[in-house]
Amino acid sequence: MADFSDLLAANGYLVLDGAMGTQLFAAGLSAGDPPEKWNVDHPERIQAIHRGYVVAGSDVVLTNSFGGNRHRLKLHSLESETYELNVAAVAAARSAADQASRPIVVAGSMGPTGELIEPLGELTEEAAAEAFAEQAAGLTDGGADVLWLETMSALPEVEAGVRGARSASDLPIVATLSFDTAGRTMMGVTGEEAGSRLAELGVVGIGANCGNNLADTEAAVAAIRSTCGNVPVISKANAGIPVWKGDKLEYDGTPEVLSAHAHRLRKAGISAIGACCGSTPDHIAHIRGVLDGDLPVPNIAPPISAATVSPDARKSREGRRRRRT
Repeated sequence: MADFSDLLAANGYLVLDGAMGTQLFAAGLSAGDPPEKWNVDHPERIQAIHRGYVVAGSDVVLTNSFGGNRHRLKLHSLESETYELNVAAVAAARSAADQASRPIVVAGSMGPTGELIEPLGELTEEAAAEAFAEQAAGLTDGGADVLWLETMSALPEVEAGVRGARSASDLPIVATLSFDTAGRTMMGVTGEEAGSRLAELGVVGIGANCGNNLADTEAAVAAIRSTCGNVPVISKANAGIPVWKGDKLEYDGTPEVLSAHAHRLRKAGISAIGACCGSTPDHIAHIRGVLDGDLPVPNIAPPISAATVSPDARKSREGRRRRRT
């Protein structure tokens, strides 16, 4: 077991892991199938993915439970297995973490419900909190070190997630939002708003993950840092922008691009840095090497934020919100 805040204090900064979905698809997961089912059907493949990130240099690994709440699992008629699938998700990550020669934090990933909260939708904040509580119970009982709310877009859902998690668990909580709409989340939240409001919730980390592009993510975490006080800021950006290459959608952010991005973030005071959609252990290894000073900082200019979203990014956005890949 490892404490997120203690390890951060001891190391000065932390390297997070990369994409889970990208690795799952490479391991044979079919599009549309629930990744969480693999926690019980193919635990050895999930363990191998976590080990790959640990070997690459990750200090924190996120469990394969992004869609592990009852609302998301209901789409696959798996809502009755919510607790079991979350316990199994942690078991796979713990296996890799406990075999490592250094402390590794196991973070229980909790993605959005996929529903809109009242008055925009039919889901009440109470029902959302209950769903997060159920998932948090499984992640906690499975042995997670921290609960990790991620890819959020609405503050009421983040608040419901924190409230629900705390009703079922004593674990510390991290919360990150996805900034993918002209520098705001899909629901219009700015980085400044996220930093100030989430700091009031008493979480141990606030940040951005997924998102539209590297430039917007860098701007978002800088905005969060400007208002969150002493709360550590976290970044897990996508590996660049998705582009079509023939009949395949690939991300254009090379390991060098992402490690240059990580270097800029660290200089800006960001405390924990990893990657999201499209990233691999190779990306994380480069981030680790550059931040530790074992690799030279790539001579790559910072990206320029665009006010509009590219057609390729627009096509992929819906899928990225549904599933952290």
